[in-house]
Amino acid sequence: MAAKRQLTPTEKKNLRHMFWTSGQFWSDFTMVKMEGNCYAYCMLPVINEVYGDNEELKKEAFVRNTEFFNTHASAAGLVLGLSYALERERAADPEKVPGEMITNIKTSLMGPLAAIGDSIFFNCIRVISAGIGISLAAQGNPLGVLLFVGIYGGIFLGIKWYLLNLGYSVGTETITKAFKSGIIQSISDAACAMGLIMVGSLVSSMVSISSPMVIPMGAGTEMIVQDIFDGIMPGFLKLVLLFGIVALIRKKWKPIWIIFLILIIGIVGSVLGVF
Repeated sequence: MAAKRQLTPTEKKNLRHMFWTSGQFWSDFTMVKMEGNCYAYCMLPVINEVYGDNEELKKEAFVRNTEFFNTHASAAGLVLGLSYALERERAADPEKVPGEMITNIKTSLMGPLAAIGDSIFFNCIRVISAGIGISLAAQGNPLGVLLFVGIYGGIFLGIKWYLLNLGYSVGTETITKAFKSGIIQSISDAACAMGLIMVGSLVSSMVSISSPMVIPMGAGTEMIVQDIFDGIMPGFLKLVLLFGIVALIRKKWKPIWIIFLILIIGIVGSVLGVF
């Protein structure tokens, strides 16, 4: 791995600016450029610093950094760091680092990083932090909300800061090698697997569904429906509910429709004595 840069006070100041302003990706989001406008805002002090009085290259850089961009907000730190390093290299030698090269690197990285970031944060970290928070909130403890925000938000910000500095320090060669080696894909797959495990754990521990229905069988005997379900598999109704929701999601049902459907089934089932 390439040696890390010894950062100057100006570089540190610019990286801090990029870190905090990148939190506004969705404040100026458009369907045309997605996160492109905020990306340019993050790069503003960088462009002013590296190009100085070279107005031609400065204008070109402004336009280039407002182009379409969309990736996971935390993983974007890596691309921002790389952009900073590349813009500095272009300012020193425009022939060696053409503007198209910077654009192409941004474009090639934002897709894979979006997939990796979504897998790690949405399918793994969010589920784990929500599981910890929900377990406390279910007991009426307000610390559950704070823990969820602290764990999820803290990891989010920590990874973004690390990736921002990593991108600026190691340059494009090391990042390219990491993608080609397959280690990035392995991390993504592991995060997905962990997320699925956590979803299963949450369903088992947080979802409660049973049937009080008793069916008279004659001669003073009764059939307890819940005992039948337990005989098939403990938590059978939970599993049915889970896969039922998954089937509806695959059929493009909106979450709000699924919630209303569950409420209706629950109310009707309660009136009829099924649930």
